[in-house]
Amino acid sequence: MAEEHEERAPQSGHLKAGKVPAALLERLLARIPRTDRRVVLWPAVGEDAAAIAFGEKLLIAKTDPITFAADLIGWYAVHVNANDIATCGAIPRWFMATVLLPEGATADMAQAIFDQIVDACDGADIAVVGGHSEVTPQVARPVVVGCMLGEVERDGLVRTGGARPGDALVLTKGVAVEGTAVLAREAADELRARGVPQDELRAARQFLFSPGISVVREAAILAGGGGASAMHDPTEGGLATGLAEMAVAGGHGLRVNEDAILILPECRAICGALELDPLGLIASGSLLAAVPPARAYRAVGELEQAGIAAAVIGEVRPREDGLVMDSARGARPLPQFERDELARYFGAGDA
Repeated sequence: MAEEHEERAPQSGHLKAGKVPAALLERLLARIPRTDRRVVLWPAVGEDAAAIAFGEKLLIAKTDPITFAADLIGWYAVHVNANDIATCGAIPRWFMATVLLPEGATADMAQAIFDQIVDACDGADIAVVGGHSEVTPQVARPVVVGCMLGEVERDGLVRTGGARPGDALVLTKGVAVEGTAVLAREAADELRARGVPQDELRAARQFLFSPGISVVREAAILAGGGGASAMHDPTEGGLATGLAEMAVAGGHGLRVNEDAILILPECRAICGALELDPLGLIASGSLLAAVPPARAYRAVGELEQAGIAAAVIGEVRPREDGLVMDSARGARPLPQFERDELARYFGAGDA
């Protein structure tokens, strides 16, 4: 359920499914000793990856699990991790995966996940360099934990927290690409029962490929000629959480035009049928960027010339302005989601 945005620490020892609350995560990360001088980008709320000095370049490292999807889980793992490398302005190069299979899994299941990983990496010019696999009673469905490594020139690093007041906020493709695809694939029977037409479900299932959950191409455009000062991949918690993470990482405020956010028609239909909010639905496939105002509309034009939909949806503001969402109905605080709408639908963490 959406709430007004404010930083909260959990009031008890019980956490709900989804991202660890930002206030708790900030406390946990504060305990990490920062003694290694080769680390250029340390863990922080909102930052997508780590950066480590390696010779003339920076090594960019990221790990992320896939826990919601069962269909094409290996394919997801590659692209979701590659996205967070790309949002740092880097090129994804090397991939490792830990694959956890439930008891009773078949050799065919293991083969399918392996093939998905290999095919996704091959298509993105990424080398599979290692990993681990096991069958364990501790999971009820497959889980893939990916680790992606990439590289970037030292002056090419882009941070989630690099935005500056006055920068325009650019969003690519619209929302919510990944969440809509997962729901169309994992909840098709209920969606049909609730009146979502088969052609919309068919289109939504293909969102993984068109418009696609990879943001590597648009990140390269925005990090290059677009001159992005910050980029972020809104994943769990959707666009609203991604916006809040960008603000927290940079210590600034935001003013977002809700009417400018493209909500994909299939996403609107599926979320409407399941009573979910598109702004809180896992949104891999969209790229959120802060771009100097003089370059913003040129960057949007370059993206559109490359066949990637994009729009300016707001502005970075001083911290004291807070996180505000405007619409034709008036202004309100940026909504906050206690957990991703996908997790809420599947009832993850419920008693």
